[in-house]
Amino acid sequence: MILPASQLQRFFYSHHFFGGLRQATGVLLPALVLSGLYGLHASGFVAAVGAACVAILDQPGGPRRYGINGMFAALCLGSVTTALTGLASSHVLAVWLAVPLLCFGFSMLTVYGKHGGLLGFACLLIMTLTLRSPLTPADVLQHTLTSFLGGAFYLLYSAAAHRLLWHREEQQALSVALFATADYIAARGRFYDIHLDLDDSYRRLIRCQALMTEAHQAARDMVLREQPRGTASRSDRLRLGLLNLFVDMINLLDSMVATHTDYATLRRALPDSDILLFVRDAMMKLAANVAGLALNVARNRRHRIRNSVKAELRALEFELQQLREGGMPRSDSELYALLVQVLRRLRNMARQVERMADHSVSPTPQETDPVRAGQTLNRFLTRQKWRTDLLTRNLNLQSAHCRYALRVAVAALLAMVVGALLARTPLVNTLDPGMAGHGYWIILTVLVIMKPGFALTRQRNGWRLIGTLVGCGLSLPLFALVHDTDVYLIILVACSILGYSLIQVNYTLSAVFNTLFVLLVFHFLAPDSNAVVGERLADTLIGSLLALTCSYILPSWERNSLGALAQALRAANQAFLDSGLDYARACRAARAAGPGASLEQSEAEVRWKLARKHVHIAFSNFASGFYRMMDEPVSRQRHVPELNRLLIQSHTLASQIAAVIPQLALLDHEPEGIRQALAATRDALADREAAPPNIIETEGDYAALAYPLRQMIKAAQRIGEEMRALDAPPGRSGSPGPAEAAAG
Repeated sequence: MILPASQLQRFFYSHHFFGGLRQATGVLLPALVLSGLYGLHASGFVAAVGAACVAILDQPGGPRRYGINGMFAALCLGSVTTALTGLASSHVLAVWLAVPLLCFGFSMLTVYGKHGGLLGFACLLIMTLTLRSPLTPADVLQHTLTSFLGGAFYLLYSAAAHRLLWHREEQQALSVALFATADYIAARGRFYDIHLDLDDSYRRLIRCQALMTEAHQAARDMVLREQPRGTASRSDRLRLGLLNLFVDMINLLDSMVATHTDYATLRRALPDSDILLFVRDAMMKLAANVAGLALNVARNRRHRIRNSVKAELRALEFELQQLREGGMPRSDSELYALLVQVLRRLRNMARQVERMADHSVSPTPQETDPVRAGQTLNRFLTRQKWRTDLLTRNLNLQSAHCRYALRVAVAALLAMVVGALLARTPLVNTLDPGMAGHGYWIILTVLVIMKPGFALTRQRNGWRLIGTLVGCGLSLPLFALVHDTDVYLIILVACSILGYSLIQVNYTLSAVFNTLFVLLVFHFLAPDSNAVVGERLADTLIGSLLALTCSYILPSWERNSLGALAQALRAANQAFLDSGLDYARACRAARAAGPGASLEQSEAEVRWKLARKHVHIAFSNFASGFYRMMDEPVSRQRHVPELNRLLIQSHTLASQIAAVIPQLALLDHEPEGIRQALAATRDALADREAAPPNIIETEGDYAALAYPLRQMIKAAQRIGEEMRALDAPPGRSGSPGPAEAAAG
């Protein structure tokens, strides 16, 4: 059996490390050239700051067009910020007015989502680092121009790197998505291990699904941004191979989520059977296969992975034959149908993984018209909209973005007050005169830590403190034992690369390497003093305390947004069902009308797949918000049992819809019982009185529909009950586990 790739392998072959290497190189080159070749140390630092501002928008994954636009916006807006901050730096009153206003304005950019938040932080970073020393009006132009040239260099360098290495970037983004898919398969395999707790397995599954949805969207934006043009060029063949592999990965995901197995029932009915063991082993083998494939894609290697699940499938077939001969289809028809469904799903997954392995070796010829396929696939890309009215509508205290911007402004103002007090404290000036000159470190720590949500701020606070403490602790023996500047330079470059690479993977380690990087920079400037280590630690502690304290100013608790996220998830499930029924009707119409109706069928299928994508995103948003609320103080949590049940029932509903629609599409007509079941589900989702059918047809091909249809009706009704309960005063009952919520 092939063992899953280690975390180190996954990291060093991922776009996180590749992007960190690109970012660190682009940021350090201007500083190394200006300092090393021309001795312009101050100008080198300023150019590096300008490049760092632009580099923040150069995130691994995502559409390149948005990356270039974001970096250009950071270059322009960052240069304006540098000029304004530089002009204000020589006037005390101007600084005290400009910094809070800039903090508020740039923090408001979070209304535009992730890219807006990154743009705002980039400008706040360059604002803070411009405060390190007052500038005269004559120096402002030179400082701004140097910063602009550093940022412009990074923009051109990054655009050239992306142009040359586009295929490598797409491979790495797809590899991350494949690894996330492998983790999801392994998480589902845990359900078949009777020794593992169901509640823990559900929580792990939901977190894995949220991470997988994000990774799939990043890969989708990378791989689908440029489609094969149907030519015989090398670039077209490369694009075709990645496109086919991506489509295979999505089809594999469909096979996994196309049903919701009653794991509790399986465990109760088959506690000593080897069936669950065989299913678990097959799932783990498939997860290992996908992980190995992901590593091959990241390494740009083309060879098949042989890790067959035929033995497990044959063992399952034998066990089912034994149950069939024992009369289970008559004594417990639903359990037997469930086991048959599990076997069919495993077979389908095994075929999909084999197909993925084939496409990783040699792409198959394109079967559809490239122009129409490109237009269709482009609809799955993320669209970024920057509308002015979105910003103005959020300029009120009811907006979570406005409250966050006010918190950041107040925290920055308090950081300036603390810095000014430290600069005027005789004891501090006597013990450590340099402490007064690093007051901007406190502001920088506040800006890095503070996030729109309380839970995220507290989490980031802990990570930052631990990372800084470890980084300072490592720097002391480093400075004591090593005295070679070449070694320092090598470590500095390595720390810069790892600091950029780990920021989205492990923030604590990223903080460790960033702390070492900063301390090494200042050690080059003052090699005979280690006081900067204590200063860095003290400023981080002060900034962390201020950030955590200010999180209680006009806080944005997650409970306030979960209602809207729940409504969005319910609407996404409703649209998923409606578009699926349209697709099933289009399939029946196409069979009746002949080949000419295939275009309408294809369009209906695309709309259904788009709705499925929106369900995954809505579920990921709701699950992430729910778990963030659980990290907040207990006194700030509301409707925990209801939200927990709503999470599970929404997952169940989406899974059963995904299972039912393909089977409905194969039917020539819908019998009365099935039609009533679908109508009852739609009524329940629309918050209307639902009338479930007394009998659902089970003859022939209808048998596989009875169980998922009953589960759909039940899940839709419970979703309505929980949504109504959210409007009621919160109860005092404890939260049931996910397994209890699913089975209750």
